[in-house]
Amino acid sequence: MRVSAGPRLRCCRETGPYGPQRKEHLSEGSRKTVLITGASRGIGAATARAFAAQGAQVALVARSSGALSDLAGALGSAALAIPCDVSRYREVAAAVEVAVRTFGRLDVLVNNAGVIDPIAPFGDTDPEAWAKTQEINVNGVYHGMRAAWDVMAEQGGGTILTVSSGAASRPLEGWSAYCASKAAAAMLTRSADLEGRALGIRAIGLSPGTVDTDMQGDIRASGIGAISQMDRSEHISPDWPAQALVWLAGSGGDAFLGQEVSLRDASIRAAMGLGT
Repeated sequence: MRVSAGPRLRCCRETGPYGPQRKEHLSEGSRKTVLITGASRGIGAATARAFAAQGAQVALVARSSGALSDLAGALGSAALAIPCDVSRYREVAAAVEVAVRTFGRLDVLVNNAGVIDPIAPFGDTDPEAWAKTQEINVNGVYHGMRAAWDVMAEQGGGTILTVSSGAASRPLEGWSAYCASKAAAAMLTRSADLEGRALGIRAIGLSPGTVDTDMQGDIRASGIGAISQMDRSEHISPDWPAQALVWLAGSGGDAFLGQEVSLRDASIRAAMGLGT
């Protein structure tokens, strides 16, 4: 099904996330509605599959309408494809409106959309490209939070999960745009927790480590820094952070409100049922 209401949408569903299925994490009460940004590939697509496998209704948001529709078609009748540019607040607000109108509520927002370019020595960075990274990685996170905020507050709560990075807490060669943006996004998580906890809004960041996605291809192509020299086999599957996000959306996330949860921590991976 495709409906026009600002952004276009399509209904759909499938199964198959990595690792053990823990349905109790998401099935605490009524069926959940989850909106995922950057859902057309990588961590976002894996997260959509993981939540759908747990019985959630998923609203898939990304700029790549073709890939988004393909994923929605694979996932089945409980998925919406909503083409959207997260750097534009009106589009994000419209996407949230469509999701709520279709599913009746919004329980979980996953802020996943992000870019890493420009990767370059500080003195060689393009100011416009640098600013565009902030528009997507920082403004996009804020736009998602802001658009979901009133909906979640009025319904008595919700969960905001933001995909973070170790780059939020330490500088990396050639990554000034990305590091700055992830540091800002981490502070947005802390700010949302400070003001949202009393409203029942839970805000948590997830730092997955290096993940085998298209972004790693861009990093390898840059040839800058130690991470660009890592072999592809050293990166984790996108299914790991996807499973972690499902876990954090449940009661397991209560212990990490306002924090950045790192999958590099073996004890956290064990709690989530992930590999070592």
